[in-house]
Amino acid sequence: MEKSALKELITSWAEGIEFDEEQEFLQVNIPREHLHEVAQKLKSTPETSFDYLFCQTGVDWPDCLEVVYHLESSQHGHIIVARAKTENRENTTLDTVCDIWPTAEFHEREIYDLLGVVFNNHPDLRRLLLTDEWEGHPLRKDYVDDINMINY
Repeated sequence: MEKSALKELITSWAEGIEFDEEQEFLQVNIPREHLHEVAQKLKSTPETSFDYLFCQTGVDWPDCLEVVYHLESSQHGHIIVARAKTENRENTTLDTVCDIWPTAEFHEREIYDLLGVVFNNHPDLRRLLLTDEWEGHPLRKDYVDDINMINY
């Protein structure tokens, strides 16, 4: 399926979906309230069949946090980059996708641990790399590190 056909199909699934075509792979920006619904359709729709989440990461922007999902269809060979932003820097919740792609479970735990994105309905959302008593999220640009003196 060509990029234009993918865009047309995905746009029909929810309001507010936007695309960035300036990149090598088609990038879709999904409104946070439609993330789980659109993710489910990306995997289960026969024309897309994005069955492989091969990378999931978090990005710290000045006004919000963002989670980036790299998806591939092993059936069709398509690759797409999906993005969803939190409401702001204080309300950092997004829906989990680990019920859709099980590989997301540990990616989401890492993103939660280091950036503080809370994934609704995650089955085991707890720190992955840092100790339970660690305060804050060290990959956030507003994180204060008095020992290493990292300032942004």
